[in-house]
Amino acid sequence: MNSAEANAGSASRIWNLPNVLTMLRIVLVPFFVWFLLLDAPGLQAQNGVWRWAAAFVFAVAIYTDKLDGDIARSRGLVTDFGKIADPIADKLLIGSALVMLSLLQELPWWVTILILVREWGITALRFFVIRYGVIPASRGGKLKTVVQTVAIFLYVLPLASLAPWLGVVAFVVMMAALVITLWTGGEYVIEALKLRAAGIRAEKQRSRENKP
Repeated sequence: MNSAEANAGSASRIWNLPNVLTMLRIVLVPFFVWFLLLDAPGLQAQNGVWRWAAAFVFAVAIYTDKLDGDIARSRGLVTDFGKIADPIADKLLIGSALVMLSLLQELPWWVTILILVREWGITALRFFVIRYGVIPASRGGKLKTVVQTVAIFLYVLPLASLAPWLGVVAFVVMMAALVITLWTGGEYVIEALKLRAAGIRAEKQRSRENKP
């Protein structure tokens, strides 16, 4: 196989359906933010048609997250590009939603900051210990993602036009998401420390074995 054929094969793997859905999710993020801004001139939410549009875009983006994973696993279309782009798309969507809700004064900034510091901190930690191995996603991490998205979706919905008590439900779910987010973050830190310690021991063992 020549280099042109190899490049064509690599490109065809990138442009598979799961990766296209992941890229679609990234493209939807600015539309989601734009619709929230259109609904809130002066950053005062109107809970009108644009807010409904933002909620719809968020729901579609979250569905593509589930769909691309299911398709990739069932059809054997898991790629290195997908492994990198998928979590980036998730963090862009979740992060933009949290920041916008705080800008609109609907979600306390301390909640947004704690979640974002945890999310990006764990991502940095994964890269820091990648030479020793990969930290797999835990069940708690998957639960965290589900609860986060449910909480954000409840906040994005035009709650004032539906029922005031839904705002209380949204806050309770968001607090649950925050607790799970911080708890699983601590678990990942412990796993990273264990992985690093095991890697260092293995390197020392190999060094001793290679000595003449």
